[in-house]
Amino acid sequence: MDVPVSALRAELRQWIEAARAGEDVVITERGIPVARLSGIESADLLSRLERDGLLTAPASTPRPAARAGDRSAAKGGVSDLVRRLRR
Repeated sequence: MDVPVSALRAELRQWIEAARAGEDVVITERGIPVARLSGIESADLLSRLERDGLLTAPASTPRPAARAGDRSAAKGGVSDLVRRLRR
């Protein structure tokens, strides 16, 4: 749904409600799209990442807790990734 900037200013509350209801409101200036107003999903970050396929749920059996100085438990985990990225 397109809305000119002037109408957005005059009826801001209505357009916010439309975005909250799931509409994508495209804001135009002289007929040219310049911005998009959309609602914020209420799902938490982890649920959204799992749904989008960017994160997978942990295996049913948790890994043993790492002891201080034990690097074998962290291998392949976030610590290893951070270490590789810093090189």
